[in-house]
Amino acid sequence: MGRFIALMILVIPGVIAGYGIKLMRDTIFQIVNSPFPNLSLQFLIGLLLFFAGLSFIGGFIFYRDRKNGKIAPRFQKK
Repeated sequence: MGRFIALMILVIPGVIAGYGIKLMRDTIFQIVNSPFPNLSLQFLIGLLLFFAGLSFIGGFIFYRDRKNGKIAPRFQKK
């Protein structure tokens, strides 16, 4: 059960990051999605969603590796 919860914790930010990539791609092809009034706002929201999802996944992996002692000594807790 614990592994399933960990998978869900990683899948949800992954979907958010994927949606951010979709918004940025739609901006490049000049497709405006419904909640956004213009392309520049759509691109900025997509970039924000992408970085939010990516940073959450990166932080989760970093925390897990720190807990298991699999990171460089300079990143270990003192």
